[in-house]
Amino acid sequence: QVQLVESGGGLVQPGGSLRLSCAASGFTFDTYAIGWFRQAPGRAREGVSCIHSSDGRTYYLDSVKGRFTISRDNAKNTVYLQMNSLKPEDTAVYYCAARPFSCSPYAFATGFYDYWGQGTQVTVSS
Repeated sequence: QVQLVESGGGLVQPGGSLRLSCAASGFTFDTYAIGWFRQAPGRAREGVSCIHSSDGRTYYLDSVKGRFTISRDNAKNTVYLQMNSLKPEDTAVYYCAARPFSCSPYAFATGFYDYWGQGTQVTVSS
C-alpha cells in the first residue's frame, strides 16, 4: 500500500521557520522524484519545489527561492522541506507527491504525479 505522510506543519509567526517531512512507503522510493505543492483556500494547487530521484537536482517556485530548501534521505524514505523567512502568503495546506524518476518535464504539473499525501496545514500569522 502506497503512503505519503506529511508532518511538521503548524502555526508560525512571519519570519519564522518550519521543516516539513514527507515519509514514504509502499513503493521504490529512490526511483521517484518528490514534489511539494500547496493550496490556499480559494486558490488552485501550486507547485513549490521538486527533487529528482537520484542526482539531487531541485526546482523551486520563484516566490520561495532563497527561502525554502528541499532535500531527501533515501535511506529513510523521507523528503524534507525547510521553510525559512515565512510570510503570511505562504499559508496553505502543503502536500507531497511522487512521480517516476525525474521532476522533468513540467515539474509542477500535478498530472505527472502518481501518488499524493493528505497534506499538512501551515499557517503564518502574528
